[in-house]
Amino acid sequence: MVWRTGIFSAMTKEHREQLMALAHEVSFATGDRIFDEGATADRFWIIHTGTVSLDLRVPGRQPAVIESLGAGKLLGWSWLVPPYVWHLGAEAASPVRAYEFDAAAVRALCAEDPRLDHELCTYVSGVLARRLRAARVRLLDLYAPYGAGEVP
Repeated sequence: MVWRTGIFSAMTKEHREQLMALAHEVSFATGDRIFDEGATADRFWIIHTGTVSLDLRVPGRQPAVIESLGAGKLLGWSWLVPPYVWHLGAEAASPVRAYEFDAAAVRALCAEDPRLDHELCTYVSGVLARRLRAARVRLLDLYAPYGAGEVP
């Protein structure tokens, strides 16, 4: 079940319930563009089913797929960091069902509850670090003279 994975497993039951009170379910068809790099990051999602591809624009080339996200994964972190602009793009790689959250409402909830804010910021910073590493490794694999492989 999605409650035992990803962000939900990192939160207390009370905070999970507070967050989910702000959620509504959405769906995306295969190929739907969920957000584009450089656009305003005013929401985020927790994937319930399906797969989303994260991509990065590369000048003069097709966007490079950096990572694929599945059930329980957080889609979007840019909503938490000013200036609230997407740093990557996202596209549904299969039919997707997700919980969508309004970023301003979640930030307001965090402002009222410092413990929730800490839980969420700690989790999102871990996601950010993993995605930055994935982007680095993927771009080196694609464009470095001899590929990069996984850096030990």
